[in-house]
Formats: sequence, C-alpha cells, structure tokens
Amino acid sequence: MVDKLNKNNKVSLAKVAQAAGVSKMTASRVLRGEGGYSEKTRVKVMTQVDELGYLPNRLATVFAGDQSSTFIGVSIPDLGNEVFAQVLEAIDRKLGSFGHQTVLGLTQHTQEEEENWIRTVLSWQPAGLILTGRYHSARALEMLRNSGIPVVEIWDLNSSPLDMSVGINHFDCGFEMGRFLVGCGYRSLGFVGTSHDTANAATARLEGFTKAVENGGGKVVRQLCLHDTAGFYPGFYGTEQLLASQRDVECIFYQNDSMAFGGLQYCDQRGMQVPDDIGIAGWGDLPVASVLKKRLTSMHVPHIRLGQAAAEQMIARLSGEPVASTRDIGYRLIPGSTVRQR
Repeated sequence: MVDKLNKNNKVSLAKVAQAAGVSKMTASRVLRGEGGYSEKTRVKVMTQVDELGYLPNRLATVFAGDQSSTFIGVSIPDLGNEVFAQVLEAIDRKLGSFGHQTVLGLTQHTQEEEENWIRTVLSWQPAGLILTGRYHSARALEMLRNSGIPVVEIWDLNSSPLDMSVGINHFDCGFEMGRFLVGCGYRSLGFVGTSHDTANAATARLEGFTKAVENGGGKVVRQLCLHDTAGFYPGFYGTEQLLASQRDVECIFYQNDSMAFGGLQYCDQRGMQVPDDIGIAGWGDLPVASVLKKRLTSMHVPHIRLGQAAAEQMIARLSGEPVASTRDIGYRLIPGSTVRQR
C-alpha cells in the first residue's frame, strides 16, 4: 500500500548527507556548486539526491543569502485573453532557458490587485519583475522604486519607463487603423470594446482611432465599452447593442479579433453582408482569424516576440549587459477583406 503524501515524507538535506557519508555542510556546498570538494564526493552526494528524491528549498536558500534568486515575477491581467497567454508563454520559455522560474500574478485589470501582488511577490525576493501596462498605483511605484531590482513594463510602450519598457505605441496603432478606415471611404464608424477602472492600452488605441477618424473628416458615432472580458460573446452582443442604437454605422472597429469574430457572427445571423453592408475591423491578428472565410482586417502585433523581448531585456540586465530603456516591437496593418477597399 502506497503511503499518502505528507510533509513528514520530505527528504531532508541531513538525510542526504548521512546517506552519502559526508557532513551536511559539504552536501550543501555540492548542491550550490561552490567547490571545495572532490569529484568523488560530488558524485556520492548527487547519487543520493537522485535515489532519495531530495528537493532543495531554493526559496530558503535565497532568504539565507547564499545565492541570487532565480524567480522572476510576471503579472498579466488574465489568462482568458489569448494575447496575454501567448505573451506569458513566450516569457516563461525564454526565462526558463536561462534557468529562471516565472512567478505568475493575475491583476484582473485593476491597480489594487497589481499592488497587492507586487507587495506579496517582493517578499519572496525575486530577481526582477515583468509587469503588464505602464500605469501603477502610487504605492506600487514606491515599492518598485525601493526594490532595487530590474523592472520591465510590457505591452504599452512607455517612452519614460520606470526602468525598462517593451511593447508598441497603442495610440499610434489605433491612429493608423482609423486613418486606414477613413481612407476606405467610411465616415460613420463605431467601436466595441471593454472598459476598466484605469486607463490602459485599449483606451489609448481608442483615443488614437478616434483622433484619426476625426482628422479624416469622419466621426466615431458610438463607442460601446462593455463591463466584460474582451472575447467572442461580448463582441456578438456588443454589436447587437451598437447597431440597435446607431443604425447609420458603416464600419465597426473592435478592441481585438475575438470581439470582431463575434461581430462577424452577429452580422451573418442577421443576413448582413460584410463588407457590402457593414465593415468589420479587429486588432491583434489572433489565430482565430485563420478559420474565417474572409481575411479579417486587423493589426498584426508579434505577441510571441513581445514576450521574448521582455525576457531578453530582463536577462541582459541581470547579466550586467547594457540594455536600452525602451524596445518597440512594431506592428503591421492587415487590410483584409472585411472592409471595402477603394
């Protein structure tokens, strides 16, 4: 009969040392790779580590000041958003290849949640932090400045970052989409997205989009910002709400491709032809676009590259290499076939 797992079954360093016939201090030095022991001793200790299944307490080692932390705190708004899931995976893979472990935090798009997470993760003495967004509470900024560790802000490029910033200019990105749609002949446009307690990248995109449309002689006649996550269903019912209250909308710009996909489905159910009856434009160039009958008009953002770049900035800083304070990963407009072309 297999014993149930419990903390009393945990193998101690002292047990490893006893089995290897060395002192606890020698076993500890072997595990830390500090030297001062023979190859024969190293093999004896590591053999017992494997046979006994010993798991070193890395966190305790860091607190004891014996070695540098390998933990990197990474915060994202939520895991339900495919974009942030891709960014997180890229960060984790890159950090892992250099021996670092990701400590994840979900901020739920609120500064309060982010502040609480920062307070907690700093107590674990991480080597650095990667934070999504450029807006933080006053208390969070104070903790970050006093931490003395590298900080990378990702997603919304900050020309004057707290430490380092990797991302794109979301205002410019939205502006380019607005200019493109006005150039396609649209004058009465709508927007469907989500709202949050604080300003974020989506807010900046909407501001840039609205500015470009107005500069081109058009008007964003309805901005519908839902208290929901930016996904397929909110895009579906958001389109229904917008068109029910604003029938003269010629084209709708969505916060992301998932919402645009929901909008396309709503139009299809209502018998509306895209782009003949109404134009649809998304953002992000998500994989969901690959299953559509028509190429979705969107903005390509290299999400995987963003995550990799953020991790690279962190690793370079921890290695003492010179690092630029900002890194723009760029974006690219995809004209698609869901808006009419001149």
